[in-house]
Amino acid sequence: MNESEFQEIAEQTIEDIQDAIDNSGADIDYDEVGGVLTLEFENGSKIIFSKQGAMNQLWMAAKSGGFHFEYNEDTEQWLCDSGDNEELYKMLSRLSTEQAGEAVVILAP
Repeated sequence: MNESEFQEIAEQTIEDIQDAIDNSGADIDYDEVGGVLTLEFENGSKIIFSKQGAMNQLWMAAKSGGFHFEYNEDTEQWLCDSGDNEELYKMLSRLSTEQAGEAVVILAP
């Protein structure tokens, strides 16, 4: 995948995450500035996404740590490059639930 393809997919993913949060009904505020998406929970904790073009990765920082995701073109999913290759939206739902203190389900488009 070249740089422009990565940027297009990553930007669409950032938009899709915002739509998924809106559709989840969860009380999560978000703000996107310069390609960095910050999710803020009612308790003040945050999850932050940033695009890392040089590495073709999306990075996510949460209370529990930092995670790097690579896009799998065959499955059209972002997969965490550590552990059990957890899919982005599954991990985001799990970490959002932990940080919000209530069940949060954020579905992929």
